[in-house]
Amino acid sequence: MQQTIKADTGWRIWWQLTRPHTLTAAFAPVFLGTMIALTYGGINFPLFFAMLIASVLIQMATNMFNEYYDYKRGLDTEQSIGIGGTIVRNGIKPKTVLNLAFMLYGISVLIGIYICIETSWMLALVGVLSMMVGYFYTGGPYPIAYTPFGELFSGVVMGMLLILIAFYIQTETVTTQAILLSIPSMLLVAAIMLANNIRDLDGDKEGGRKTLAILVGRSNAISILALFFVISYSWIIALIIWGHLTPWALLIVLSIRKPAKAVTVFRRYLLPLQVMPAMKDTAVTNTLFGLLLGIGILLGHLI
Repeated sequence: MQQTIKADTGWRIWWQLTRPHTLTAAFAPVFLGTMIALTYGGINFPLFFAMLIASVLIQMATNMFNEYYDYKRGLDTEQSIGIGGTIVRNGIKPKTVLNLAFMLYGISVLIGIYICIETSWMLALVGVLSMMVGYFYTGGPYPIAYTPFGELFSGVVMGMLLILIAFYIQTETVTTQAILLSIPSMLLVAAIMLANNIRDLDGDKEGGRKTLAILVGRSNAISILALFFVISYSWIIALIIWGHLTPWALLIVLSIRKPAKAVTVFRRYLLPLQVMPAMKDTAVTNTLFGLLLGIGILLGHLI
């Protein structure tokens, strides 16, 4: 039985176009990186908010590039599950989506110039590389999203790198502790992409993609997703045991039901619409983990 997907209307069209469930992948690492920096001194709030806004805008633009190129390559249809397929369902002109994405990139560049003026122009190179990854994730002749390396690139750039940049603009250095604390974020951002690819496995296979989920198979992909979760939580516990963090970091266990539910749903159901809650729980895991870890670091510093 074919499922009917209801089209969005009004402002919801544009809101869904940003793929809001992925925006936490930009917010949580910036917050966490800033909280780590707080243990080394004060916080420059204008730089914090500039970094946060630029990161969210780049994520929005990346999502729009994804929307545009999925449409151009025929991957999105009116029956597409989730918030992809806005162009085909709601009649937005493809060129409008592409231009809007470049406009968001332009605003991000202006914010980036301010950040570089206040810190270091070395960040300009890092920012350009990050934006290139965002564009070539689905754009260009050899999209990253069509390869088994999508999770790697998204995890490193939107997870680890965002934390280290947020940390650097506050401290003008990168420490071993900051790198160690960025590992779980890298894995959890990669988990968001992996969850998306597990959901879209059949459609991506028909579209010619060679994602990690397709390469290893659905069951193994779910096992890898579970492994990402296990390593992320175990990593923080290990850092507590080794004395790199205070026990306040154990606040992360308050979020552990979300990844458990995500894995359970993926194991139990097959249809894309049925596993949408698992995708949401994966994204929420990234948000809660980053927020709780950041709060735990803050409390460990103040108390």
